[in-house]
Amino acid sequence: MISLKGGVGKTTVTTALGSTLASERADRVLAIDANPDAGTLGRRVRRETGATIRDLVQAIPTLRTYHDIRAFTSQASSGLEIVANDVDPAISTTFNDEDYRRAIGVLGAQYPIILTDSGTGLLYSAMRGVLDLADQLIVVATPSVDGASSASTTLDWLNAHGYGDLVRRSLTVVSGVREKGRMIKVEDIVAHFSERCRGVVAVPFDEHLSAGAEIDLGLMRPKVREAYLTLCALVAEGFSQPRRTAPAGGHPGHPQDAWPGGPASAGGYPAQPGYPGPPQ
Repeated sequence: MISLKGGVGKTTVTTALGSTLASERADRVLAIDANPDAGTLGRRVRRETGATIRDLVQAIPTLRTYHDIRAFTSQASSGLEIVANDVDPAISTTFNDEDYRRAIGVLGAQYPIILTDSGTGLLYSAMRGVLDLADQLIVVATPSVDGASSASTTLDWLNAHGYGDLVRRSLTVVSGVREKGRMIKVEDIVAHFSERCRGVVAVPFDEHLSAGAEIDLGLMRPKVREAYLTLCALVAEGFSQPRRTAPAGGHPGHPQDAWPGGPASAGGYPAQPGYPGPPQ
C-alpha cells in the first residue's frame, strides 16, 4: 500500500483488504507494518502479543515453522494476521531495507499473501525492499485535490524511475475517509486513474472504518463491503501474472543512491498443506 500523503486511509485499506481476503480465501493472509513513523496497524486488530516487526527480525534465526512465527502475530476474527510496528518512532526507524527483505524471506515461506502497510514518503530505507519484492502496488487516494494529486505524483515518480510495468499492474483505491468536504467528483478521479493503472475501486465513507479502531467486516456498510470484495477480486486477478523480479541488490532501471518508493501487496506462494483456513 502506498501513499505520499498521510491521512488518506492507507492503514484502513490494508486492514480491510486483508480481512476480506482472509475471510474469502483459505490462504494465510498477513499484513505487516513497515511505517517508520510509529505505524498504527497494530491498533486495527485485537492484540495477542506485544511483539513487533523488530522483535520478529531479531528472532529470524529461530523461526522455522508457522507456529514459530505465530508468536509474533495477532489475528483478527476474519483470520487476518498482523505484525505490528514499534509505537516509539525512535525505535521503528531502525527497521530498514535489509530487515524488510529478511522478514519477507521468512514470512513468505508460510504466508501466500502478504500486505505491506508502508509509511508516508519515498525516501526511507525499507522502501527499497518493498518495491523490489512487490507483485502489485495499491495506491491510496482521496476524493480531494491534494489526495488525488499526491497519488498521481506517486505514479509519475514510479514511471520516471523504471517502474512503468509495476504502475501498469497497480490498483488505485479512492478512499472516502471523510463524510463531507469533498472537492472533486469521485467519478472524475476514477476516470483519471483508470487510464494509468489496472483498476480503480472507490470505497465510500464508513463510520465503522473511520473510527480507526479494530475492524469488523460485519459492521461495514453493505456498499463498503461490496467495494472491498471488488478490490479483492482485482488483487486476485494479479496472482496469475508472473512474479516480478529485480536484479540482486537493486531494482530495475534505477541507481542505488536514489531510493524512494512505495508499498505493496505480495503474493504468488503456494498454499500450505494442511492449513484449514480462517474461521468461516
